[in-house]
Formats: sequence, structure tokens, C-alpha cells
Amino acid sequence: MPFRYSRIGQRLTQSTGALELMDDLGSAMSGDRAVAMLGGGNPGKVPAVQRWLKLRLEQIAASDADLARMICNYAHPRGEVQFRRALAKLLRSELGWPVSADNIALTAGSQTAFFMLFNLFAGEHEDGRHRRMLLPVTPEYIGYADVGLSDDFFTARRPSIELLPDDLFKYHLNFDGLEIGDDIAAVCVSRPTNPTGNVLTDGEMDALDARCRDAGVPLIVDNAYGAPFPNILFVDAAPVWHDNIVFCMSLSKLGLPSVRTGIVVANEDVVEALSRMTAVMSLAVGSVGPVIAQPLIESGEILELGRQHIGPFYAQKAARAVELLRRELRGVPFRIHKPEGAIFLWLWLEGLPSTSAELYAALKRDDVLVLSGHHFFPGLADSWSHRDECLRISYAQDDETVERGIRGLARAIKRAHARR
Repeated sequence: MPFRYSRIGQRLTQSTGALELMDDLGSAMSGDRAVAMLGGGNPGKVPAVQRWLKLRLEQIAASDADLARMICNYAHPRGEVQFRRALAKLLRSELGWPVSADNIALTAGSQTAFFMLFNLFAGEHEDGRHRRMLLPVTPEYIGYADVGLSDDFFTARRPSIELLPDDLFKYHLNFDGLEIGDDIAAVCVSRPTNPTGNVLTDGEMDALDARCRDAGVPLIVDNAYGAPFPNILFVDAAPVWHDNIVFCMSLSKLGLPSVRTGIVVANEDVVEALSRMTAVMSLAVGSVGPVIAQPLIESGEILELGRQHIGPFYAQKAARAVELLRRELRGVPFRIHKPEGAIFLWLWLEGLPSTSAELYAALKRDDVLVLSGHHFFPGLADSWSHRDECLRISYAQDDETVERGIRGLARAIKRAHARR
């Protein structure tokens, strides 16, 4: 017999873009058809990282102490202590940030971190006011859209668009009319941005940070792809932290997505709040990721892996994917967001005869998985045709899969224009 779910239960079990993506990826992985999976966020297999991981796992297996820390003992609710101390030391020496282990909380992946942070700040407050999360630049990460535990959780703004040569364009934060009023609980940006590969400039970040401080609200920076690691950046972008910034990192795009290790650098009050939430939700955070990665952090080798191997690996794949799109889409209108970081290309098909959601469905029937752009505009209330003209394409898979997927994508787009 069917049971009745609470309002929160219904909210957390409703159909979402993230669920659609993960269902499709799971079905493709378990099936026997050759699916070009260009829709997910799984990182690529960087050879230097793979070699290091194999060596590190052998070291852990030979060490009773490391094995106990990794799987036999509960960690502190803030996360594995030795890892947090080592990371704080790295952030002090590399970036000059005045942080200690007490400024760092670990979470069960970045998605859990944003669920905790967003609901810590936004929603119903004791004074009776309902305060929302502000996303000052959309499109923005699909995983934010459904983490709120109350209605009307997000508000968002359109970017300004700069058209560039060679079929490229770039989003910019539009400061005209940007107000951070009393109805805003916190502001969040990803940098580099998932889905677009956009990197807000240092000037844009400084101006946004100043407005947040003036308004007395935190600025949450989603740095899953940025510096100091994994450093999937193709432009200069200086990471900034002070006690009004909540800086979020991850081990996933380093090449460890399944260990689910999110990292939050924040003032001690926020870290303590996250620690208490973790104790309620899961007692402690898993230590598999921290124990694996700790030697990389302590030695600083994690920085060299990013600079010498991870960043160049994705830069080469991005350039190749851009050239494939230019070649295969010749004859139809398109623009690609300038690839500045992360592991995705953002394709703008201005004047597309169908919607991006319809194109996504057609591509899925042809065994090509991308992601429809309409999922990436949480909180944007006004109608905008642009969000139905875009696709997110991952180029992290092997070269043959990416080429096969882009060719299938181009065929579907050209069919849609031919039916007009």
C-alpha cells in the first residue's frame, strides 16, 4: 500500500533535473548499448592521478594506522583532524589565508555541503521573515535547484552576454540593478561555473564580495573546479577568502568522485554549525577521501598535479571538443561559451526550432546523453528564450566517446533545422 509522505518528503522525492541526469547515467552504465555519455559530471581518468591513487592505496593497505583511520574509526564531526590541519597549513603557505583546522569542515560531498549551507542561511527566520538565496549569475549549477526545504527559496538574475569572435560568447555578472536587500540570506556563485565553464573575473568577485559585506550576508563560492586544486582553470583567477566568504572545495574533480568528500572553509561559527548538523545527520563524515589525499596535501604535490597534469589534461580536451563542434555544426547557427575552466562546454543554439529539452529527448533515443540547459536557471522568474536554447556537454570522457557524441549531437541539431 502507498504511504503518505510529509511535505519535506514530497519535496525531496520529486522529479528533478539532477535525478533525471543520474537515472539516465545509471541506466546507460548498466545497459549493453554504447551510449555517448556527455551529460554527467564524472571527471576523466588523468593518468598521473590514476598512478598516484594506485600507489597510495597500496601504502594504506600496508599501514595498520592508516587503515584504521580510513575505515575503522569515527572521525570528528568536522572531519578527519589530520587532513584538516594539513589543508589549513597548505592554504596558509600557498594563499596566505589566516586559517586553522577550526576554519575547515568536511562534508559527505559538495552536494551535502550546499544542502546544509543553503538551509542554514535561507528559509524562515525567527523574526518571521522569509529569506532567499541569491544566484547573481545564471545559468548556474543544477544541483542547487532542489536543495531548499521551503518554497520560493531562490532568486536569480540574468547575466550580460558578450559576443566574441570565432563563434564564442561569455557571460558577465550584470551589476545594473543588483540589490542585496533584507530578503536575501546569502549569495552563491560557482567559479569556474558548472555548467558553462565561465570564470567570474577577479574584479567581478571583488565587487560582489564588497556588496555582500555591505549587506551583512555571506558570499558562498563553489570552487569545485578551481584553484588551488584541482585547478581546472584556463584563465587567471585568484581565490579569495575572509570571514565573510564560505569557500567550498571538493576531492571529486581531483579524480575521487565516489569518496564523497566536500570541503568548506569558513569562519568558526559556520564551521561549528556544520559540525552540529553533521552530528545530527550522520554522526561523522567518512574518512576514506581525507586519508587517501592527505599525503598530497602535506607535500604540496596536489598543487603540482593540478598545474602540470589535471589542468593541461582538460585544456587539451576542451580545445579538441570546441574544434569538433565547429566542424560538425558548420551550416547551422551556434555559439560556444568561452571555455575558461571546469569540464563542460555550454552550447547556445540561438533560434533552435525545438526546445533544448526536446532535443535532449531526441538525443537520448540516439544514445547520446547531454543535459538540457533549462535545468540550470533556478530562481529566474522571468521568461527568457535563451534557457531553452542551450545544452551542457561534458568533454571529460575518452576522445572516441566525445567525438561520437558530438557527431550525433550535430546530426540531431541539423535534423531539427531541416524540419522547420
